[in-house]
Amino acid sequence: MENGKNVILTVDDDNDLREAVRTILETEGYAVYDADSAESGLKEYSKCKPDIVLVDLMMEEVDSGMKFIKELKLLGNKAPVFLLSGVGDGMCNNSDCFQLGFAGILQKPFQREQLLHALNSKLKKK
Repeated sequence: MENGKNVILTVDDDNDLREAVRTILETEGYAVYDADSAESGLKEYSKCKPDIVLVDLMMEEVDSGMKFIKELKLLGNKAPVFLLSGVGDGMCNNSDCFQLGFAGILQKPFQREQLLHALNSKLKKK
């Protein structure tokens, strides 16, 4: 929490997506931080201590999202992590995303309502 607002960190190399997510979440009263790579995401994570993390599976490297979540675990992360991916449904069908450490998957392009529902369900926000 920051100034009474839940903190969300978005890690994605797509600037347009990060800006869209920022607009949606700030309008809903969230404090939003973002990063364009796994490396900068880890730095931002340490600074902002997010309540929820949104991370793209494929950024600068094919599996950088997976490496990112492994690094978060090593840092003792307790915040729910949602995977943002164009292969979301296929991944859920082929592997157990929860075993991988994700709280859920938001398949791109996702709708505003899907994003807010996912966050609110983990934050118990009404």
